[in-house]
Amino acid sequence: MLAPKRVKYRKSQRGKRKGIATRGCLIGFGEFGLKSLENGWLKNSQIESVRVILARQLRKSGKLWLRVFPDKSVTKKPAETRMGKGKGDLDHWVCVVRRGRILFELGGIPEDFARYCFRLAAYKLPFKTKFVSRFHK
Repeated sequence: MLAPKRVKYRKSQRGKRKGIATRGCLIGFGEFGLKSLENGWLKNSQIESVRVILARQLRKSGKLWLRVFPDKSVTKKPAETRMGKGKGDLDHWVCVVRRGRILFELGGIPEDFARYCFRLAAYKLPFKTKFVSRFHK
């Protein structure tokens, strides 16, 4: 499960999800990428499920790069709890994704196979995505 080993502060504020990505919006490592078209939070369990799908599809033939990491903590209070008594306990970790961000990259495989792999991966993600290639601008 993806999560930071250490953090300076255990609990973080919710922050903003709007805007366009200025960093991580170009393919940097592989030949093909999966780009986000919407803003949102990507849970650590969703990143892990996509990683498992892509690793199983590749079967040691290509290379996979994860361009996102869940470094924001999300808290949750138990059900049927009265207001007050402080902020809830840590529930899961998320990555803040803005539109235009490259989420995953693949290399060393044909384009049609990369499209197939990313289509399977996109079903697991909570927002719309787009297939991008280093060769077609």
